[in-house]
Amino acid sequence: MLLTVIIPTFNEAPNVPELVRRLAVVLDPDDAEILFVDDSTDDTPAAVLSAAEWSAVPTRLLHRDQPVGGLSGAVIEGLRESTSEWCLVMDGDLQHPPEMIPALLATARETQADVAVASRYCGGGDNTGLSGWARRSVSSMSTSLTRAMFPRRLRHCTDPMTGFFAVRRAAVDLERLRPRGFKILLEILARHRLTIVEEPFIFAQRFAGQSKANLAQGMRFLSQLAALRFGRMSRFAIIGAFGALANLAIMAGLTVAGMHYAVAAAVAAAATIVGNFFLQEQFVFRDLRTESRLFWDRFGSSLAFNGTEALIRLPLLVIMVEQLFIPSLVAQGTTIAVAFFARFVFHAQVVYRPRGSGAVSARLRRLAADRVWPTANEERT
Repeated sequence: MLLTVIIPTFNEAPNVPELVRRLAVVLDPDDAEILFVDDSTDDTPAAVLSAAEWSAVPTRLLHRDQPVGGLSGAVIEGLRESTSEWCLVMDGDLQHPPEMIPALLATARETQADVAVASRYCGGGDNTGLSGWARRSVSSMSTSLTRAMFPRRLRHCTDPMTGFFAVRRAAVDLERLRPRGFKILLEILARHRLTIVEEPFIFAQRFAGQSKANLAQGMRFLSQLAALRFGRMSRFAIIGAFGALANLAIMAGLTVAGMHYAVAAAVAAAATIVGNFFLQEQFVFRDLRTESRLFWDRFGSSLAFNGTEALIRLPLLVIMVEQLFIPSLVAQGTTIAVAFFARFVFHAQVVYRPRGSGAVSARLRRLAADRVWPTANEERT
């Protein structure tokens, strides 16, 4: 088969009939198929199965009861399921026009490219389908930031954030991919050496339903970008930076309220230690949790280390303030920064240490896969 159209869906039931109808107009039923990879909690699976009964193009459903990796994980499952020469990824909300698929695929085959990207930012493209100026601005800035961080890999791609693209299936090594959040094209391009061609498209208005974009997705994008560029420590650093800001804000609020700075520092440390642990569980060490100790063991050892480290920092804070006359917030920020590497090493080597020797090799493979090819030095211009 020439083409599998992979459509990751989450609660898109109202869009399914119209999407399948428009796809059936532009696809060759003898040489293409439609594959919905569904993580929905509504009746989207029923809508897909109903559409499959009347669709001229073969239409399949892969429903995931455990949706690992979000949209990116769904796309990877679709790639794994496909045996076609080409896979085309698109959203299920009709903001990606199905009528563009023949042109996108033809351009890819004529140029012998590995990836054909439908771009909102090359000549003739447009992102006005994004709701509101704020989302359009965030999209444009995120795209600029991403391209700046991968100047060589993305030099021929103006829209690495798009979810509308065709890829030659044989060009993608699925074992290299570490899915998180929405931006699967960025993951593919950052971890492979691929030739890219672009076609402009106009990002349409959503046909029905609500956008899934939110602050949590934004955090996952930043985590993904940092992990691709710098590795696991960068994600730890980002969470640590947010924790440090929260620590200083809590301490400032308590001291303004009349609490002694040392007591305020202890309260702020306790609050941020707990908060940072849960963020690290989700965004830094998520892939190592099944290989390490049980949750409460991880929580206890993290709390014990960070609590001890905070107790060590507290007398240093007092010395810096009382004897060196450094402002308390400046002194607190300095001690937090100095302790960063110790916290990272302890969590990576102790809190999330694998339970057995078999897990060690699996963990090393996963840590190695966190690296992006080329390395940061190779990527520089």
